[in-house]
Amino acid sequence: MKRITALASCLLIAALMCSCSDNAENTSISVTTAVTSSEPETLATTTVTTTEKATAPQLKVGFSGMKAIYADSVNEGEYDIDVDSSSSMFKITACKLRVSGGKMTAEMTMSGNGYEFLYMGTEDDAEKATESDYINAVPSGETVSFTVPVEALDKEIDCAAFSKRKEQWYGRKLVFRADSLPKEALGSGAITSLESLSLEDGVYEVNVRLDGGSGKATVQSPAKMTVKDGKAYAEIIWSSNKYDYMVVDGEKILPVSTDEFSVFEIPVSAFDYRMPVSADTTAMSTPHEIEYTLTFDSDSIKK
Repeated sequence: MKRITALASCLLIAALMCSCSDNAENTSISVTTAVTSSEPETLATTTVTTTEKATAPQLKVGFSGMKAIYADSVNEGEYDIDVDSSSSMFKITACKLRVSGGKMTAEMTMSGNGYEFLYMGTEDDAEKATESDYINAVPSGETVSFTVPVEALDKEIDCAAFSKRKEQWYGRKLVFRADSLPKEALGSGAITSLESLSLEDGVYEVNVRLDGGSGKATVQSPAKMTVKDGKAYAEIIWSSNKYDYMVVDGEKILPVSTDEFSVFEIPVSAFDYRMPVSADTTAMSTPHEIEYTLTFDSDSIKK
């Protein structure tokens, strides 16, 4: 009499179903199990079909405390911009932001050509919309691009992508990152200039927030800030003494001390803005330059 190891078969089916990814909806799974009898061992194959749509894990986009920046706070022009995507299956390799007439659009170049349409909204909205509302892919060799409206920077935006092969809509979230733009691209509604604060020459304290890297590094806050002759400089004290230089606005800056902590004096080009910087650490086997942002809070400035 033949006996099938039912428990092992169920466990194997469950494991295979859990391993499905973004490309694995409506999937037939073939499971091969051993059949035990008095005869030589034979194999039995069971096919299980799941109609549940499985998707890749959603990635975090944007950053905590981000505030939406609309077109009226961005200067007209064309800029390269970084875009966060909530799915590794929806990879944007380059993006060009265009600002004109109080509106923003972005031309996104994808890593491949697997998507036929985009819809700026949720996947449920896309399924209810008509094809005239879809944004068509523009082919270019082995890749495609999409030109989409951008409601705001530093804001989660719903986007649905239609897979050619699966004929299925997939929901994504995008964040167009203002901190990847040059400072000159952002108007007064997005950043606060030193001139607008009308600070007298002197020494102040200002709260500063560090973002980026692995999240393990910190800087002391509040930081000492010196204002002189219309320029501001902040003393940045890192949580270790392993940083041997920083790069701010393209300028390489050496530390003033590395006794207990790495201490730098850096120019502050704007406030209430995630100012891009990088810092080189010697804590690893080889020196490694890491990208961060520093945000100086203008409301916290005091003598």
